Amino acid sequence: MDTGNHSTAAVFILVGLTQKPELLLPFFLLFLGIYVVTVVGNLGMILLITVSPLLHTPMYYFLSSLSFVDLCYSTVITPRMLVNFLGKKNLICYSECMAQLFFFVIFVVAEGYLLTAMAYDRYVAICKPLLYNVIMSSRLCSLLVMVAFILGVLSALAHTSAMMKLNFCKSYIISHYFCDVLPLLNLSCSNTHLNELLLFIIAGINTLVPTLAVAISYVFIFCNILHIASSQGRSKAFGTCSSHLMAVGIFFGSITFMYFKPPSNNSLEQEKVSSVFYTTVIPMLNPLIYSLRNKDVKKAMGMLLVGK
Repeated sequence: MDTGNHSTAAVFILVGLTQKPELLLPFFLLFLGIYVVTVVGNLGMILLITVSPLLHTPMYYFLSSLSFVDLCYSTVITPRMLVNFLGKKNLICYSECMAQLFFFVIFVVAEGYLLTAMAYDRYVAICKPLLYNVIMSSRLCSLLVMVAFILGVLSALAHTSAMMKLNFCKSYIISHYFCDVLPLLNLSCSNTHLNELLLFIIAGINTLVPTLAVAISYVFIFCNILHIASSQGRSKAFGTCSSHLMAVGIFFGSITFMYFKPPSNNSLEQEKVSSVFYTTVIPMLNPLIYSLRNKDVKKAMGMLLVGK
């Protein structure tokens, strides 16, 4: 393969999650099971929220949008990973690699802002209950979801357009199981300062802003909960937030570990483990967290099953 300015003609080789032959089949079965649960769980959540009048509220509108995002960005990554477990060469063409990067960034950024919108929804519900229906109008909810996707698209355009300006002539072997920003930058023979700056700015903003917004929302929420007189009222208020807090902690924790850990701890295997967590495990966990820990979801599911 020529090593000139012919990046668009490149065919990359994905190293994959493991190079140990004895682990390929067990990993294939494991991640196939995870993907099936992800698809069934998120599609089921979307359908349940759509058909159940009990769940036609802003909170569940955001949750159905979150399930859609989880389904999409898991689908961008996991099927290709499954093919790599069974394939011998694990080739991915340049255009497919850039497309995977583009859609992955869209959905992972949108997920962070959707979790932020859900935190704001909980803040209004607990701190301003009398104004909840006025503030959380269908127009505002739609606008918040649209903004999440717009920010995802803008971030993806910035990363992908900057990546497409690079030449890949050092190597075409990607030491990862999908086309992420960091592994691709390691392959480029071009000056990657702009790409690294974009990664720092975009990843920083898209992690710091949602994290701060969620933290501020929950400071007000907890202060308000502590002023609730009855223990039953406090328990109910905490219950409405626990699932969301768990989802936020898992998502932003794994993202922060992946992109903001100290350079001295830079380890390819750690990066892969962290990536697996937020690309495959989290999309599976979210519908389970919200269905197992949410009384309204369980009630709507029960009503749907008995045909009432």
